[in-house]
This record gives sequence, structure tokens and C-alpha cells, in this order.
Amino acid sequence: MSAAGPERPDLLASLTGKVAVVTGGARGQGAAEAELLVALGAHVLITDVIADEGAALAERLGERAAFVTHDVSSRAAWDRVAEVARERHGRVDVLVNNAGVYRTGDILTWPEDDLRRLLEINLLGAVFGLQALVPLMPEGSAVVNVASISGMRGHGGALPYAASKWGLRGATRSAARELAPRGIRVNCVCPGAVETPMIAGSTMDLSHLPIPRRGTAQEVAGLVAYLASDAAAYVTGAEFVVDGGSTA
Repeated sequence: MSAAGPERPDLLASLTGKVAVVTGGARGQGAAEAELLVALGAHVLITDVIADEGAALAERLGERAAFVTHDVSSRAAWDRVAEVARERHGRVDVLVNNAGVYRTGDILTWPEDDLRRLLEINLLGAVFGLQALVPLMPEGSAVVNVASISGMRGHGGALPYAASKWGLRGATRSAARELAPRGIRVNCVCPGAVETPMIAGSTMDLSHLPIPRRGTAQEVAGLVAYLASDAAAYVTGAEFVVDGGSTA
């Protein structure tokens, strides 16, 4: 033991050399997650439907980042992501199901196509990701699903969004149990009001929160990185709230 205290490993350094897939990674939370994972030594495959911003981000992050145009609601598109990951790295160690869309509307007038599209992206997209990538994930891998505090309480005016995030919480717990024999951990992050393009222009009053401000994408990314790392080796089937105390 040194005078500075006991030596301990930097467990976040366990991300060095890992291969991660981050969906919805072109901007906002996804971009912050991809950037932090690269900074911590991972190889990151960024996927999104926003091709120009995604490609630009991958170029900026350097040789350990790449971009694939990808609609998560398409099972065939997921197979393409799996193919790229296999060709480039031979495996996937971390899957971050970050892609999602947010819309509001009256429960009585939601168009059917909009309802289906939102559920397909926010919920089925994550399930398709498991189906496509788990065969490439070795023991010790991790899945992080990005849900929302809207999946923990009622959200007036956004029924399909809330339903999709409640569903993602259930999918997380079920997948954690089913994939445990493979040595794959599955956890869920539930952000509150985070400053991203998804809620740009909204005027919500946050003065009542214990931390009375919006969160940042980087604050969510830090939690995602922890769950992806060996620091969280005994954590699975869990939900982590990052909301400034909103649900407290």
C-alpha cells in the first residue's frame, strides 16, 4: 500500500479495445455516448438514420469510430449492422440501444401509423438489436437500453412514448434473466429532462427539482459507460434514473 492509499484498477479502462454499437448515435445523447466510449478506448459503430451528421461524427472521432446508416425498426437493417460489426471486429461487446423518437398528441386522435412507428422504433428496435447482435456477443458483454422516466410514471399527452419506455423496462428485465447464462448483462438507463435536440424548444419548468435544471447528454453518457464497463460486472436487470431528482 502506498502513502496515497491502496492501489486499485481503473475499471472504466476495461472498455479499452471493446467493440460497441450505439444506435441513434448521430446527435444528442447517442453522440455523447459514442464520444465517451471512444475516449475510454472502445471501438464504436455509430448507427442512425441521420447519415450526414453520423458520418461527420465518426470522422471527427477518428479511426476507432465508424458509421452505418440504420433504421432500428427494420430487422433487415439490423442484420446489416451485425454484418458490418462481424467484418470489422468479429464481435460486439457493448450494445447501447439509444435510438428513440418522442412525440406528443391527444390519446383520441393519434394516427395509427404514428402509433406503430413510435412503438417500432422505441421498443421493437431494441428487441431486434438483441436478436441480431447477441450471437456476436461473448461472455462478459453488456447491453444498455435507454428508456425514460416517462416509463416509470404516467405521461399525459405522450401515451405511445410512455408505453414504449415502460415496455423497454420490461424487456430489459426479461432479457437480463434470459441472457444471464450467456454471461451478458442487460441494464436500463432512465433519463429525465436532458438537453438534446429531441426536446429542443420545450419550456418545461424545472424549478421544483432537487437539481433545478436540465441534464446534459454527457451526464447520461457517464452512466452508460459505467454500465458498459467491468465496474458494473455484478449489475444486471437494473434501472438507473438520471433525472435531477424528478422521480424522488
